Amino acid sequence: MAYDVSLVADVQVALGEGPCWDEDRELLFWVDILGSSLHMYDPKSQTDRAIDVGQPIGAAVLRKSGGLVLALKDGFYALEFDDKSCHVGHLTPICEVEKDLAYNRMNDGKVDFAGRFWAGTMAMDEHADAGSLYVLDTNREVRKVLHPVTVSNGLAWSLDHQVMYYIDSPKMTVVAYDYDLATGNLANPRVVVRIPDGQGVPDGMAIDEEGMLWIAQWGGWRVSRYDPRTGELLDVIPVPAAHTSSCAFGGKNLDELYITTARDRIAAHDLPKQPHAGSLFRVKMGVRGLPSARYMG
Repeated sequence: MAYDVSLVADVQVALGEGPCWDEDRELLFWVDILGSSLHMYDPKSQTDRAIDVGQPIGAAVLRKSGGLVLALKDGFYALEFDDKSCHVGHLTPICEVEKDLAYNRMNDGKVDFAGRFWAGTMAMDEHADAGSLYVLDTNREVRKVLHPVTVSNGLAWSLDHQVMYYIDSPKMTVVAYDYDLATGNLANPRVVVRIPDGQGVPDGMAIDEEGMLWIAQWGGWRVSRYDPRTGELLDVIPVPAAHTSSCAFGGKNLDELYITTARDRIAAHDLPKQPHAGSLFRVKMGVRGLPSARYMG
């Protein structure tokens, strides 16, 4: 399928990540990790607003009781957000993570169908095996679920809620786990997708209504669609930025794919080839995604 990739916010951030579509507000929340900022893109006004949160931010997710929950360098935080004015209020800590590991930060995260917020960590220099995957339960307590990991990244859950898909980027794979919706426990890890050498490193991930995975490939100039049942590559969306970092379905019909990118670690002589690196892109799709789950704590 041929895709028309549109530039929707030419903001050229350092490390765009974590897109999350809010159906109620019709806004896309996303983050600039290294810029310590939460972004809100409004497709109606075609404007992007950035808010400084004071420390590196790996992910932002919606909260059932209102506002957002953020995965910041120091741990999980609640952020007030006024629906009528779109005013951002107080930032309140929920739970610290890896307080004793000063050179680690939180990275990508997502909410499961039971309302738990999953987010992982990594060393800022990407040192091997320095990170872990955590889950913030609905009782607001944190559990370490997987260790060690190197660059904790994409997450998705199967349509029947029985499988969790997970990316630890340097492994160049998507690993599936049997997933217990009632407890959040994982079992029986197995590789379901392998990214070939030379096509970029798997980063953020989304799942569509057919149960197929859309994987942003850092250094690969692309987002690829894979069948997790067979590992088959089904489709590729070329992106005009090498460091394609994550993706999420949005729009009124959930048939638009928002794609984040990064400018970090692109040599100055390569920037003329990708002048909009670090910006936000959007693609009209032939398949729909799923609504964003909300943290229930």
